[in-house]
Amino acid sequence: MTELKLISKHSGSLQPLIEGAIAEALHSTEAGIQQTAQRLRDFEEKYQLSTKEFLHRYENDEFQETLELDEWIGEFRLLQRLQEKVERLRGIEFAT
Repeated sequence: MTELKLISKHSGSLQPLIEGAIAEALHSTEAGIQQTAQRLRDFEEKYQLSTKEFLHRYENDEFQETLELDEWIGEFRLLQRLQEKVERLRGIEFAT
């Protein structure tokens, strides 16, 4: 667990400001997850493969490398990073 102490030159609680920033980051990241998940569904529909099956077959050299397939892999990796970010943001608590 990481703990962070913030000090401000201004009077008043920083907590509402920080909570708002975290909420906005969470909202933005969740929107990114939805967009990325839709792009993955588009690839899955086009190729009639789940992303999991595609990655398995790609790693076994069953596909010729193309820019579009690289984009599919990139979208999957982006989704993983966004999901990790949401998990970190949701795990933030304020110690009082």
